[in-house]
Amino acid sequence: MNQHFIDRKYIENLLGEAGRADASAADRALEKAERFEGLSHREVASLLVSDDPAVLKRVFAIAGEIKRRIYGNRVVMFAPLYVSNHCVNGCAYCSFNLGHGFERRRLTMDELREEVRILEQMGHKRLALEAGEHERECPIDYVLECIETVYAMKFENGEIRRVNVNIAATTVENYRRLKAAGIGTYILFQETYHEPTYGLVHRAGPKKDFAWHLGAFDRAQEAGIDDVGAGVLFGLADPRFEVLGLLIHNEHLEKTHGVGFHTISVPRVCPATGTDVSAFAKPVDDATFAKIVALIRIAVPYTGMILSTRESHEMRKKLLRLGISQLSAGSSTEVGGYAERKRAAVATHPQFLVNDDRSALSIISELMDDGYVPSFCTACYRSGRTGDRFMALAKSGRIGGVCLPNALMTLCEYSMDYGDEAFREKAAAVIEREITNIADEKTRGRTIANVEKIRSGGGRDFYV
Repeated sequence: MNQHFIDRKYIENLLGEAGRADASAADRALEKAERFEGLSHREVASLLVSDDPAVLKRVFAIAGEIKRRIYGNRVVMFAPLYVSNHCVNGCAYCSFNLGHGFERRRLTMDELREEVRILEQMGHKRLALEAGEHERECPIDYVLECIETVYAMKFENGEIRRVNVNIAATTVENYRRLKAAGIGTYILFQETYHEPTYGLVHRAGPKKDFAWHLGAFDRAQEAGIDDVGAGVLFGLADPRFEVLGLLIHNEHLEKTHGVGFHTISVPRVCPATGTDVSAFAKPVDDATFAKIVALIRIAVPYTGMILSTRESHEMRKKLLRLGISQLSAGSSTEVGGYAERKRAAVATHPQFLVNDDRSALSIISELMDDGYVPSFCTACYRSGRTGDRFMALAKSGRIGGVCLPNALMTLCEYSMDYGDEAFREKAAAVIEREITNIADEKTRGRTIANVEKIRSGGGRDFYV
């Protein structure tokens, strides 16, 4: 793998050239974006440097239209599951930093089962397994045992149906083992594509190797994991540089492996226990952050965009309109945090501080109030719709024909299993409103029949 496909000088020069170009470059890019064709990193550069209010207004309008046309009003729900905070890396922005003196832990399988039981009681069906990097205390065998344990658990209302994995960059062989374990998306944040900054904030440990980290998705693809999820930690370097780095990385994967990112996450630097972010962070204000989200959405219209509980309630509402398609809800960023919260214990060492600390049920209920359809669907992974097969369906517009029915069936299931009477009535109204939007008559009829089965106790986990 060529470690230099991220070329710092090239990106810096491109931003400079874009700043000197006339306004027609931005106009041409926006005309292309309006056709839902996506944008190259060079085209996005002209929009990143523009400070024209009319351009920004148009960017927001196009991003909103892409969100509505491609994703409808569906919002996929998930929760993180932290299994270990042992770590050998010295990342300046993370509370799991090896230099922080706190009592480390990893979950026993019994503790893991308790966490999963609580998450299932919250209604979650999709988890993102998270762990620090430590070959002795958190080896790949332990991660695989965690995945096996989660999938083996069965509850009265079903089970966890998809485990995404966010662990450190590893080898092709280890990615093959993760693939065999049935993971969903493999998630890894580059944190920053600006190599000097990367070296500054990654002070020790294997993560300090920029090229090894950058090549992780190539190794995952080689191992057969064709759904990968990327992200940067906005606030470490110039956000314009980071956006271009993300898009160049996506283009590299498309050229090399035939498929780019399945998802892109957009976290911002936020306070973390034991960490003084003011010493290195370059804060990204809300206006700039909204522009970033909208530009990523128009650049890669068929890539899912994820927002965590790092962001405030109001910011999450705003960014949903500009392109976010997946949200975490009821999250804990501490190892064993769900059980501790249930016991009303104070969090002692979360990876980062949560801004939106509402319960999953209240977040899901408000989404419906705002006209969205919360979705707990995991069908694509169990139906083989991954990688280039998923993208082919998405780009043809056919993916909506399965996403909406699946979202409605999973919402019905959630309402019956986890909601009170008022919640069920609200969900029923959403389902009645949205079911008419299923274009295919056969699929619509099948969805109606399955919704009735769910309500009458005639089954669970229906999907198309």
